[in-house]
Amino acid sequence: MLAMPRRILIVEDERDISRMLDYNLRKEGYSTLLAYDGPAAVELASKERPDLVLLDVMLPELDGTEVLRRLRFDRRTARLPVIMLTARSEETDKIVGLELGADDYVTKPFAVKELLARVKAVLRRSSEALAAEERFKDGALEIDFGRVLVTLKGRPVDLTAKEFALLRALVDAGGRVLSREALLEKAWGMGAALELETRTVDVHVGTLRRKLKGEGARIITVKNFGYRFE
Repeated sequence: MLAMPRRILIVEDERDISRMLDYNLRKEGYSTLLAYDGPAAVELASKERPDLVLLDVMLPELDGTEVLRRLRFDRRTARLPVIMLTARSEETDKIVGLELGADDYVTKPFAVKELLARVKAVLRRSSEALAAEERFKDGALEIDFGRVLVTLKGRPVDLTAKEFALLRALVDAGGRVLSREALLEKAWGMGAALELETRTVDVHVGTLRRKLKGEGARIITVKNFGYRFE
């Protein structure tokens, strides 16, 4: 069976550049999706789940940095690899993009061969990272993210979808503290999070702790801020 081509979302409002990228990526065997403004980029990324996004910084309606911020706070697109494209060359712009979670940063004008090489490298790193992240095992607790399965000493733990999403967000944070607002966005999605109270997180975390028994003590409350996984 032939492997499906990797899909790349091109977010670029300059049509000549968008067509050039589309042509060269398809020539290399990728399939492509096109968006010409920020809102369309967020919607397409969430709906289509591409393998990578080429994201221009200067976009109408929502600029690239805001698009990236929204992608990173939505659990459906949080791990989506993103390469930023921009005509800006200031160091501060690159720092902002990378701090928001961009995987690479390419300044226009760029050589097509170099961009294609960067696309290939980011996709390779993403695949390797995803494979490593599919399972978590430490002590009695084991999580298979691909199968959505949590076990304690080999016995399955019955979690709801929201409890599993909270646990994954906490584990993925690698010991960093996550605010209740951030956990709402990651587990419920940005739109739903705006309508829910942060108390919702406390209730679900309490239930999650009970279900994880002794391992539940690893979910640490950080007073006046949120939670972290130890």
